Formats: sequence, C-alpha cells, structure tokens
Amino acid sequence: MSKQIFVDPKAMRAPGTIEMQDIVSNQYQKAVKDETDRYSKADLINVYRDMAYIREFETMLQLIKTTSEYQGVGYNHPGPAHLGIGQEAAYVGQAYHLNIDDFSFGSHRSHGEILARGLRAVESLDEQRLTEIMETFDGGKAFSVVKDNGKDLRAQGRDFLLYGMICETFGRENGFNKGMGGSMHAFFTPFGIYPNNAIVGGSGSIAPGAALYKLVNKKPGVVVCNIGDGALGCGPVWEGMNFSSMDQVRTLWGEDGGGMPIIFNVWNNTYGMGGQTWGETMGYGSPVRVGAALRPNQLYAERVDGYNPLAVMDVYGRKKDLAKKDGPVLLEIVTYRISGHSPSDSSSYRSKEEIAAWEAEDSIEAYGKELMEAGLCTQADLDAIQSTVKADMLRNMKLAIDDAVSPRVDIFGKTPNAIGNLMFSNGHIRSMDESRKAETLVPFAESPRAVALSKKVRQGLDETGKPVSKNKVYQVRDGIAEPILKKFYEDPTLVAFGEDVRDWGGAYAVYRGFTETLPYHRLFNSPISEAAIVGAAVGYAMSGGRAVAELMYCDFLGRAGDELFNQLSKWQAMSAGVLKMPVIVRMSVGSKYGAQHSQDWSALCAHIPGLKVVFPATPYDAKGMMQSALNGTDPVIFLESQRIYDYGELFHKEGVPEEEYEIALGEPDVKRAGSDVTILSIGATLYRAVKAADLLQEKYNLSAEVIDARSLVPFNYEKVIESVKKTGRIVITGDACERNSFMRNLASNITELAFDYLDAPPVVVGAKDWITPPHELENAFFPQPEWIVDAIHERILPLPGHVCVHNCTELEQLRENRLGI
Repeated sequence: MSKQIFVDPKAMRAPGTIEMQDIVSNQYQKAVKDETDRYSKADLINVYRDMAYIREFETMLQLIKTTSEYQGVGYNHPGPAHLGIGQEAAYVGQAYHLNIDDFSFGSHRSHGEILARGLRAVESLDEQRLTEIMETFDGGKAFSVVKDNGKDLRAQGRDFLLYGMICETFGRENGFNKGMGGSMHAFFTPFGIYPNNAIVGGSGSIAPGAALYKLVNKKPGVVVCNIGDGALGCGPVWEGMNFSSMDQVRTLWGEDGGGMPIIFNVWNNTYGMGGQTWGETMGYGSPVRVGAALRPNQLYAERVDGYNPLAVMDVYGRKKDLAKKDGPVLLEIVTYRISGHSPSDSSSYRSKEEIAAWEAEDSIEAYGKELMEAGLCTQADLDAIQSTVKADMLRNMKLAIDDAVSPRVDIFGKTPNAIGNLMFSNGHIRSMDESRKAETLVPFAESPRAVALSKKVRQGLDETGKPVSKNKVYQVRDGIAEPILKKFYEDPTLVAFGEDVRDWGGAYAVYRGFTETLPYHRLFNSPISEAAIVGAAVGYAMSGGRAVAELMYCDFLGRAGDELFNQLSKWQAMSAGVLKMPVIVRMSVGSKYGAQHSQDWSALCAHIPGLKVVFPATPYDAKGMMQSALNGTDPVIFLESQRIYDYGELFHKEGVPEEEYEIALGEPDVKRAGSDVTILSIGATLYRAVKAADLLQEKYNLSAEVIDARSLVPFNYEKVIESVKKTGRIVITGDACERNSFMRNLASNITELAFDYLDAPPVVVGAKDWITPPHELENAFFPQPEWIVDAIHERILPLPGHVCVHNCTELEQLRENRLGI
C-alpha cells in the first residue's frame, strides 16, 4: 500500500540542489563505410530501397492531390494526405530494430512510419509467418489481388503492403481497415503497426495503455509512441508521459512492475502545422529537455540526427532494450518535412531559402552516395531500385483505383448498414485470455469485500416492510462492485485504475476491500489525469486487455473529451472490426458539491456514436448491467448517481441474487405498473418519479406507470410505446439540464413513434438550465416529485384543485428559451 512510502518532512524541507544531467545531441557521426561490419550489405541497401518506397508513395499522393495524375494515370482523391517528404531516413531508421511484438502508434502524418515498419516486417519475418499473415488477413482478400507465384514471396509482401495501404488511403474495401480509417488512421496490427491518429498528440495518451498492457501481462516487445514536436503543446501528451513515468511501477508493484516499456519518439521537424516550434510557439529549445520534468533519469533522453538513417538505427539498437527494462525513454529525432503540412499548404510561413537548404541535405541522395562510397553498389544499382519502386507504386496504385478489383464498401447498394454494423462489436467474451489464471492476493472467499458481501441483506425492505439499515443492506455500490470483483478472478487481463481507487477504495467506496484482494498492477491509483486515464484504457484494450477506468465525477469528462469522443468511441468502426474495445468508464453523477461537481453530462456521451451509455438506479440493475458490460466487448459509459450509492433494492421482490446474471443493455424496465400516465425516468430521478406516482394516486386517483430507462444507448422503445398505448400520456424526467438533454431526445422519438397514441405531447421535466447551486438550494434546480405532478397538471391533464409549486407553463418555457436559461 502507498502508506509504505513515508513522506519525511525533514527530507522534504532540507536545503540542497536538484541536479540535471547533460543530454547528448547528434553524437553519432558514422557513415555507411563505418558500419559494414555491423549491418549486412543487403540490409544497408534495403534502407535505401525502403526510403525510396516511402518517398515515392508520398510523391504519388502529392501529385494526385495537386495534378490529379500519377505517371500518366488520372485519379481524384478528395480526402486528406498529410505528407512527410524529407523524413524518410527517420522512419526507416526507427523500423530497423522493431519487430511484430513491438507496437508503434503514430499521427496523421504516418504513411512513412507504416510503410517503414511494414517493409521491415516483410523483410524480416520468416516466410511461413509472412504467408500466414497475408493469406488470413480479412480472408486473404487483399493478398488475392497481388498474389503472383512467379514472384519472390517478399516482393509479393511488398505489393501486399503497398496495395493495402493505397486502398486504405483511397477508402477502398481491400484496405487494411476497409477504407474506414483512411490516410490519417491507417494501421496493420499483424505487423505491429497500431492506430495512427488524426488528432495531434492523440497517441500520447493511448500508447501508454499499450505499454501498460505489456507490463501487466508480461508480454514481449516495447511500445513506440510517435508524435511531432508540435504535439508537446497538447495536454494529453504530457498526461501520457507522466502516466508512463509513475514511480509506483518500481516502488510498489514489486516483481510485477519495472519500467514502462515505451519509447516516446518526437519527430522534431520544427513545425506544428505552420507554427514554428523552434523560436515561436515553444520555449524548450529542444524537445528532449522535457524528460527532465518527468523522472530523475530524464527518460534517458537523447537527441539524434534523423537525416542519417544509421544514427536512428543506432539509437534504437541501444535504447529498445533499455525501454523494456527501465522505460520510458525519450528520443528527439531531428528531421524536416520538405512538403507542406498538406498538399494545399503553400509554406508561406517559411522561406524558400530554408526549404532549399534542407533539400540540399536530402537524406536519400546523401545515403545513396554513402552506399557507393562504401563500395556496396553503383549508381546503376540505385537507378534500378528507383525504377522498381516506381513500377511497383504505379502497378499497385492502378489496382487500388480499379473499381472492379478494389470496390468501396457498398453502402449505397447491397450493404447499406455496413458502417452501422461496425459501430459495436456486441461480443460476449468472459476472459480476454483464457490461457492463464488471474493473479490475486487471496482466494475469492477470503477477499474482505466478498466476505462483507456475503453478510449483506439483499432486499431493501425487511419482513415488516421497513427499510433495512444502511450498514446491513446490499447497496447500489455493492451491485457495481460485486461483478467487478468476480471478474478480477476470471479475466487475468482485467485492470482497474483511476484517482484514489486503491487504498481509499474510490471516492464512493465501490472498491472498498479490493486493496487487500488484488496486486498493485491490477488495481492502482492513477495521476489526476483524466485524459491519460481514459487514453490508457483505450490503448490497453486495443492491445488485447479489458479495463475499467474511473473518472471520479462526470464533470471531469471534459478533461478526457478527446479520449472519450474521438478515441474510445471510434476505433472499433475505424478499424472495420479489427479492434475490440472492452472498456468500462465509470463516472459518478453528483449533487451537493456545486456547479463543477454536480452535473449530469449523459447527453454528451449519448450524442457520440460508438459509445454505449447506461445509468442504472437500483442494486439489481447495477449488478446485472455491470455484468453485461464486463462480459461485452464494447466501450460502456457507466453512470452512477452519488445520491443513491447507499440505496437498497426496493423493486425486485426477490432482492439481488448472489449468482451471476446479466441485464441486456438497452432495455428499460417497468418499476411500477399504471394505466393513466407514464413517467419515464433516467438515473436517480426514479425515486422521485415513484414519489410523484404516489402523490398522483393519493391526491387525484391517477395510476402512474413508472419506467426506468436504465440505458441511454442503446435504447429499445418497445416497452415505452406499449405503455403510451395504454396511458396516452408521458412525462420524461432526469437530473440533466433540460436543454438538449437525452430526455429531449426521448421526447422527440416518442412523439414520432407513438404519435397516434398520445393525448398530449410528451413533457420533459429536467434540471434548470443554470449552474448547479449550493446543496441548500438544489431543490430549486433538480426535478422534484411536485414538479412532475405540476407538469402533468399544466401540460397534459388538469388535476382538480391542484395548486402548482413550480412553473411548468408554456409561457415559462418560452420565456426561458428566449433568455437562454
């Protein structure tokens, strides 16, 4: 436990100095002739060949984008093409020492990284494994197009790589991700090439999760996080680097820890789009300096000349094993993109003289001269390589743009739901690794939380109908915790992390008793870094694991906005089903704590395609829905109301079963049958809806049917429509601010789907469109039982003698909307 680490005031307050180490820069000064004993002739020549392939691939894209033609073949590509012409030496040098057990993540400018890694894999894999990969990937569709038994297998492999990459770039079904990723998101996991990211610095928070997966599950290889110098201005990058640098993997994890096996590779081309990081938008002088901010060893930082492929090969040869043993490692690879940020970039932010100066240093030309000076080849040999490269590129480009050979996904014809079918994997996998046992500290029966659960009363009411005391009753927090605890014993890959989840047991005691049950590497406290928490969960799941990440408050999801909305939600579909995303993000929805800690932002999550969003409000539902989420393969936002963590089960007469069960996500539940009006609630308002139903029955003899939504996405409307057919009236309530809430979405759909059965339009009773006030004023902000009754009286069905306490009139609705409140 962290209490082992004593914070000594004398040591903390003692005078002294904090020392920094010198960082070596561009120390490697060798040429090809100096390395002929270290590398084979074939490898040294292949470095030139691979640089030529990358240059030609990007030249092809540049010409297609600017002239709509390549080598006389016309084609129009409206999509993106962020080029790295000039950076080829850096890409090829990096790839040399990496193998398919090493995972690399990149950016929007990663054609070169993908091709370099792919070309190296084609060259270094044994033929049987290479053949297996090409023949089995996507049923061999791409390979069947380029397969040529008259060619050397590795030549076929290069065609497979080029064809698959061009198809992906041009949005073709034979692309590595069926064209769903495209230029900025292409990847090919069988070669160790993991998702590249259109969001600047997007890989900075995700790649650490892949490194965590390798560390926790003792997998071979390292992770390379490729980012540009401009990405160092992005918060999630810093969060990811700090997450990777946590002391606890060395101080607390024991033999399960060590170094985080990750290399942060900064391509320093001195520009972040048009902003010049050297002298304008940054102040570090050299990106490699930032290592000093993260660990005393400065992440073994080194600055390397990326215009010399041998220098990059050298540093990776030295640092890869170091990263595996004591990572992270930070490398700055000095390079330069001759091309603009994109083909439409006129480079108005830099001088022609600067570009010309770098063109004069061209790495491909310089390296070719070194090969000849070393006596390894002639100019004719280099010319032959260039001719072969151009011919290969043209041939594969023509195949990729041939609609008969390389069609697009037919969403306008035979498969209109093809993309929709990719949004969720809807899998059911109990364990992500059935080959090994889960690591725990004690048997399940001896877990302090399991012991405590065994003593709980699983009904909320006793035999006399009185509530069971809170210290005895099985609560909502128990319904969340029990399936997670059991899953830790079933799935060895499962990890859970977030702020204060271990010794504290989480801010609301969901993980109480887990500390004594689980080793540190499976349940640990993260930094206060929401982007890193969710990003790491994404990278962990991409790599083959299952993660439960916790954001202490729903209000904090803005800090992880990109990771939730652009990463977690999209990679299953952008991968065309190659990746699974078994991630649960737990978030509590607060009250009592004011404007920045008491907000229900469920609508934000529900708005984003690719996320399942649930909000159970009873112990029975919490357990069944958590179990369903844990056995699934999709990202689930699991919302939990702080108001009701300690509530017992009041609706399921048999209480909460000890045995496992699942509740299908997307199915609302009738909590109380009725005939005169339907009340559909989201989250904790269930209990206020029941009180409203009691008031309606007692005062006005109206029978209200109360339905708990339970899920937001997906949502099956059948039960709600059946209820409306019976009652003709519906009120929808939740704790979110009313404007653009999911309640409004429900009301809109119910109007369309049940119009013929409605006696009045659906009415929404949500929170006010204000800041959340102090606890003492909350009853004027959050929906109350009386508000629901008032809304029925004013908007649906006049109630005899009723006196409203809340203004629910149409005039008030108009006034509030006019004022924006």
